[in-house]
Formats: sequence, C-alpha cells, structure tokens
Amino acid sequence: MIRPTLSLALLLGSAPPAFAQTPAPAEPLPDEDIVVTGWGLSDRLGDAAASVVTINAEQIRSNAADRLESVLADVAGVQQFRRSDSRSANPTSQGISLRGIGGNASSRALLILDGVPQADPFGGWVPFPAYATDRIGRIRVTRGGGSGYFGPGALAGTVELESATPTQVPRYLGSVAYGSRNALDAQGSATLSNDGGFATLSAAYARGDGFAPIVVEDRGPVDGRAPYEQASGAIRGVIRTGADSELQANVSAFTDRRTRGLPFTANRSEGADASLRLIGRGHWGYSALAYVQTRAFASQFASVDAARTTATPTLDQYNTPATGIGARLELMPPLGTGADLRLGVDWRDVSGRTQELYSYTGGVPTKRRVAGGSSTTLGAFADASLERGPLTLTLGARVDRWWITDGRLNERALAAATVFTDDRFADRAGTEATGRAGAAYRLGEQVTFRASAYRGWRLPTLNELYRPFRVGADATAANAALSPERLTGIDGGVTITPAARVTLAATIFWNRLEDAIANVTVARGPGTFPGVGFVSAAGVYRIRQNLDAIRSTGLEVDADWDLAGPLFARASWSHVSPRVEASGSAAALAGLRPAQTPRDLVSATLGWRQDALTASATLRHAARQFEDDANTRTLAPATTVDGYLSLPLTRALALEARAENLFDARVEAGISGANLVERATPRTLWIGFRLRGS
Repeated sequence: MIRPTLSLALLLGSAPPAFAQTPAPAEPLPDEDIVVTGWGLSDRLGDAAASVVTINAEQIRSNAADRLESVLADVAGVQQFRRSDSRSANPTSQGISLRGIGGNASSRALLILDGVPQADPFGGWVPFPAYATDRIGRIRVTRGGGSGYFGPGALAGTVELESATPTQVPRYLGSVAYGSRNALDAQGSATLSNDGGFATLSAAYARGDGFAPIVVEDRGPVDGRAPYEQASGAIRGVIRTGADSELQANVSAFTDRRTRGLPFTANRSEGADASLRLIGRGHWGYSALAYVQTRAFASQFASVDAARTTATPTLDQYNTPATGIGARLELMPPLGTGADLRLGVDWRDVSGRTQELYSYTGGVPTKRRVAGGSSTTLGAFADASLERGPLTLTLGARVDRWWITDGRLNERALAAATVFTDDRFADRAGTEATGRAGAAYRLGEQVTFRASAYRGWRLPTLNELYRPFRVGADATAANAALSPERLTGIDGGVTITPAARVTLAATIFWNRLEDAIANVTVARGPGTFPGVGFVSAAGVYRIRQNLDAIRSTGLEVDADWDLAGPLFARASWSHVSPRVEASGSAAALAGLRPAQTPRDLVSATLGWRQDALTASATLRHAARQFEDDANTRTLAPATTVDGYLSLPLTRALALEARAENLFDARVEAGISGANLVERATPRTLWIGFRLRGS
C-alpha cells in the first residue's frame, strides 16, 4: 500500500516568547526583500477574539520527551484519550481533544500540518511518531470549536502545525541521545536556501526496549517490556514562482512498530503523505492546496489467564489500509488595512477497511472479518474580520455537504467459507451549516477583552461506524447508523500584557456537544452479544451510540513571563466540569463524567536561559479521571516533573540532558475489566548532543 503512494509523492514533490497567548502575527521576515517564506497566508485579524496559544521552535526543541504529544501537553486542556504516549500506547487510542468534551479515541480537535488534515483517514487517531520536532517551526492551538475556516472536525478546537523554515532553524540541525532502557533518539535536518527558495531534508529515528505497562502488583510471568522502533523522513521544497507567489511541495513517510508488553500484541503503522500548495501574497491573496495520504495499520490482541502465566491470541487486525485525498482553495480579496476576508472551498474524501482474523481455537484463527467504507465532505466557507481602532469583529460561516457510502461488514469462516455476516449498509448524505462569531476590545495597550460563539460538527469515522473491537476482556460493537456530532459553545476572556514579554490570559467557556459518540456499556459478561460474540465474566459489552449530549463548562488560564533577564516561566491551567446528558438505553450515564476526562490539567515551567545555556523544569498535573463511561473504574491523579539542560561545548555543539517523570510518579493510563492497572512512561533519563549549524 505504501510503495505506489511513495512514487506518486515523489512525482508531486518533483526569538519571540516561547509560549504566548496570541493574537500575534507570524514572525516577520528578517529581510523584506525575501519573498519566499514557506508559510501559508497571514494569520487572521479575527484571531484576536479567540483563545489562541502559540508554541515556537525554541520551546518545541527543549521538551524533555522530544515528542509532539509531550509538547502539546504544555497547553492545558489538550489531551489524548489515554495518558500513555506514542511509545507504549495502542496507536488507536491517540485521538486529541480539548475543553473536557471527552473522547472515544477519535480526535475531536482538528490537527493540520501546513494546511493538511492529519487524523488517520480510517480511525481519526493521530500518528504522533510521524512528526519529528526538528521539522516543526510553530504550533498554534485555538481552543474552542467552530467548523469554519479550517474545515469540518474542529469541535473542541484546532491545532496548527507549521513546518520549520530557514528563518526558524539553522542550515543544519542534529541531535542524538541515549536513554533509559537502552533507548536511542536521533534527529537530523539540513536546509539549502537562496533568494529563489529553499529545500529541507529531515529524518528521525527512535527505539527502546520499553517498560512493562502493567503495574508491578498486577504483573505475572507473561507480562514483559513493550519495545518500540519508529522512523520518519520528510523532504520539503519551496520555490518562488513570481514576485509575490511561491510553490510549496511536501513529501513525508513514517513507520512505527510497538508492542503492548504481551505476546501477540504487536502494532504496526505506516504512512506516506504528499502535498502541493501555491501561495500568493499580491493584491489578491490566494492559497491552493492538494494532498494525498495513505495509511496502513496492523494490530494484534491477546487474552491472558487469571494467573497471568499464559497469553493466547484472540484477534489479528493484520491490515487496515486507508487513503485520504483532498483539496482546498482560498481567496483574500483586497479590502485595505484593518479588514480581512477569506473565501474558499475544501473537499476531503477518505476510504479504508479493516481486515481481521479472529475467533481463535488452539491458537489458530477460524474466522475473518472485513469492515469499512468511504466518506466525503465538500464545504464552502467565508471568514471576515474588521478592525476599527480598539475594536475587532469577526464572523465566519460554512456549509458542508457530506456523504457516507459503501459501508460493509463481512464475517466468514476460514475453513468452510461459511458466511456469518454480509451486511451492506445504506448510503447516507446530509448538510451541515456551522460558523463562528467573535469580538475583541483593546483597553489601552495592556488589556484586551474578547468573546466568541461557535458551532461545529464532526462526521463519524469509518472505524466508529463499522469496526467492532476488544480491549482485554471488554468488547465494543460498531454502529453504522451513528449521526454526526454537533457542538455549540461560547467563551469569553481577558488578556493582560503588563510588559512587552509578560502575558496573562484567562478564558471561561460553555460547550454542549449534541449526539456525542460514546462507547456505552450495555451488559456484563458472560454472554454472547450482537456484533462481538462471546464476552467472558471478566468483561463488559458496549455499543457505540450517540448520547443526547455532553455539556462542559470551564476555565482556562495561561501565563508567560520572559523578560530581558535569564529567568523565564510559563504556566497553563484548565479546569472543566463536564457532564453527560443521556436517555433511553444510555440513561444510566446521565449526570456522569465522560470517560478519560480529568477535571484539572496543569502545566508549569520555570527556566534559566543565558547565552547558549538553557535549564528548565516542568511540572504537570492531571486530576483523577474515569476509565469507563459508567464511572466505576478510577484512574488516580498524577503529578510529574520533567527536566531539561543544554550546556554549550562549542558554538555549534551542546551537551543535552533530559529527564522525563524525574521522580518516577505512577501515571495510571488504563484499567481493564479484570481491574488490571496499566501505567504510562516511568522515569526516563537521556544524555546526548545537539548540533546547530550556522
């Protein structure tokens, strides 16, 4: 599945504060004569009315874990479905969300890289090992939904990744580090540039023997370490095509191998992406984007006896190919200073299927399952902003037409070719109208008040619609009749800047997610249930369903202090109070908290930076959360401390020391039906070197 896409990809490819509440424009070019930037169109004036947090290249590369999901954790409220990172988690659990509206492993926040949506076309999770931190020049997190300017899917917010450019990174950059449990982490990139453009080549590799995910008191002879091996590479070229236009071409690929600490639990992910984007910054601004993505995913599952002495295979999801293709056209008419209008259309088509062997007897599969389909969205949008003196007004709207087609589920015996299930689900279509409105008012140069209201939507993923699955003894049935999720929300806040590099921002919000897709507990085993088969006495039977709603209210606070002296500090706190509204078969969930949703998330960093010497410590805290929708399994609160030190040896070479979870706190990531506790990354220490060319 990867090779033909790589061939197509090759053809297509023919110092501000580190953490700040924006509205800040993109960093200016050092030389006004240079037209080629590698960026998209300028940031919108209307961002002043939103809760936007920016993470720049310096902060990205001084993270203790040196992984994108760890960098995003510095923005309180950004969370994955589980607390594990991409070295030990099952890849399908790594969807991202914001503002406490819960999750079911599919992302409820929209992640884009250089304008291209990044969620897996089949399942909606995020392939975090694909994003080497050296390649990223800026991250912007917009809290608050509203499927509008960036496309459908931005229920809880948007995370924008922008590739690093020559203004953000040196000509060559490299790092290598050796860590706990025989781990290796290496990245490298090189950039060639002139007045006509630039080209960047980058690569990353990581491996480790891993740790045992099951906590020691629950562990048995069958439990072992969870090793991982991951690699990625990217080529990016940007060339000037006119006095005020440029063509950007991106080609990237990744591979990811990890296990879950048991025999027969290997996971494999592969992917390749290619995109072309034409940017014009003349009298009429424009952006024209086209992209193609392929993914291949495989995952194995096992059951373990009560004494945890023996593991036997239960399911082999041996191949899950998926493809995403899309395009986007955006125009900026010339309206003069203080006015901004964006008009555009976008289209995305995804298809995929899971292929699985299951119902093992004597260690041999007896049945095969194939499930999948396609979905398409076609949207048109308009986004306008007006700045008059201290007042900024913004209004955006879009209309989307969606189609879900070719849904199918086929289950048959391997030996006799007997067909047990051969469902062909009816095609469906619909229209969604969404938008966002906001206002910001500057009171002098130091205080800005802002407020916004928004409505967004998300189409169910192919995984949610068609694929049943198991986690340990628990089984969850798919639901081909799921409706799209729709969110309505409002927020308001204030940003205070008492000094040039000191910012304090606070935001309160209210969200209501209608038709929220959740894994709803229906019964406990033992028994045989529709869509999944037999569930043992240690497991529960769930079905994906649309809940009436999830309601979430909360507070977000961000602070950044980075004065001229060597000391700097950053802090971020999210406090949410989410509750489920449910009736019918899910009525027992009414008033409960969504699964995997902590009330509080906190991140605080204190550091020292003088010349090339940098030292920092980051504290993170996650309040308790529930493993399950019924709120019967509690994951304990967790507080961790990370450390980072960069000690210059020469102008180009620095010694780097990193510490993750320095005090080896127990971070509970999951609880199975048998009450077995799984933990996230224990203490991990790194020592290595970083090379920075001029």
